[in-house]
Amino acid sequence: MTQEIDWAAVEAGLEERGYAVIPALLPPDACRATAALYPQEALFRSQVVMQRHGYGRGAYRYFAYPLPAPVQDLRSALYPPLARIAKRWAVRLGDAPDYPDGHDAYLERCRAAGQVRPTPLLLTYGPGDYNCLHQDLYGAEQFPLQAAVLLSQPGADFDGGEFVLVEQRPRMQSRPHVVPLRQGDAVVFAVNTRPADGSRGVYRLKLRHGVSEIRAGQRHTLGIIFHDAA
Repeated sequence: MTQEIDWAAVEAGLEERGYAVIPALLPPDACRATAALYPQEALFRSQVVMQRHGYGRGAYRYFAYPLPAPVQDLRSALYPPLARIAKRWAVRLGDAPDYPDGHDAYLERCRAAGQVRPTPLLLTYGPGDYNCLHQDLYGAEQFPLQAAVLLSQPGADFDGGEFVLVEQRPRMQSRPHVVPLRQGDAVVFAVNTRPADGSRGVYRLKLRHGVSEIRAGQRHTLGIIFHDAA
């Protein structure tokens, strides 16, 4: 699954913009099968209706453990190359580059911090729905990168609903990114901050992400977050 990914290009995109697109990470049949999991309540630990909390409009469900095999496989496969990038980011920022090589070992660290609830999720949006700019921070233990896979086909299943990323730059105005995605594409992006080069050396650049308003149809997304929640 991940062997054919150009990880050097992924890291270059993350370094330059705070995000990178992995084209066609999932084939269309896998996208449809994953989206079809949403009504199966036994697979999930909770549902969030966004407008009840001021998060936007739409809904999402967090998977329960054990994760469905395709979700578990994707989470486990993406983690090691992203952990290598995370370690290099930590060195640049002067932090300890101590992310384990395997995801199971990283989850042990989450459990030691009291973060035991799984965070992969399915999101569903209909006409007029949107997701406000936010960060997926669930406790003290935070892996610095995450991924979202678009499961629906733009222009056929839905219109609108662009993935939006905003960089909050110190002492400067924020920089927006609108990320074009096709069905099966994954966007990898910074959870909270990323290193950036400035005139005085490396500094932390804060990012938030969201989804613009859906104009028509239904949009489904799989979110892969590598740290668990408290």
